[in-house]
Amino acid sequence: MFIVEDKPNSIEAESYRTLRTNIQYSSIDKEIKSIVVTSANPQDGKSTISGNLALSFAQNGKKVIIIDCDLRRPSIHRNFYLSNSYGLSEVLIGKETLDKAIQEYKTNLHVLTSGKIPPNSIEMISSISMNNLLEELKIEYDILIIDSPPLGAFSDGQILSTKVDGTILVVKAGESKIEAVKEAKNLLNKVGANIIGVVINKVNDDKKKNYYYYETDKKREITELEKNEIEDKVNIN
Repeated sequence: MFIVEDKPNSIEAESYRTLRTNIQYSSIDKEIKSIVVTSANPQDGKSTISGNLALSFAQNGKKVIIIDCDLRRPSIHRNFYLSNSYGLSEVLIGKETLDKAIQEYKTNLHVLTSGKIPPNSIEMISSISMNNLLEELKIEYDILIIDSPPLGAFSDGQILSTKVDGTILVVKAGESKIEAVKEAKNLLNKVGANIIGVVINKVNDDKKKNYYYYETDKKREITELEKNEIEDKVNIN
């Protein structure tokens, strides 16, 4: 499932290490400890990016927790082959303790799954309990990776981006339209999110180079993204 684990010496795994390094040096004045990973649309690969990035930080000696804040269509528990009997939802409503809800995946990497899908996910994400939870986790962990719903469908990602140090926007090469990407960026800008990078996912093998745009063979899907729109650039397949 995770290329960082399965093929640590591959070009793809090295891309995640490059992304990790870029994040670490993305801010001079403030350390980036909490990161939201979101996308413009569903199926752009944000959860896979989240998992590989969390593993990459853990392999670098950081104590990491990945949190599934996609309370509508959670997938982190499946990606890590973990139980989702209880998780974030139960912690936020006080039905379960944080210590019991957090699961250890391996050394330096813990996972807080979504738990049961609630009827009021936006209220839970916006709650003071969520703020307090993140602050508590920042004390315990070096890095928080937060998997968020896509921006094009729900406002959860916008809200989460205001609670963290940085936000990564995942774009699927060959499928994500420039209009959708720009709208996702505008949604983040409206709430003052700190966009620390855009990751272009699923780039063809012959186009695995770091640049600001991607073109398909048939037609341009993502035209040039101006430098003031993207602060980081890493292509990951």
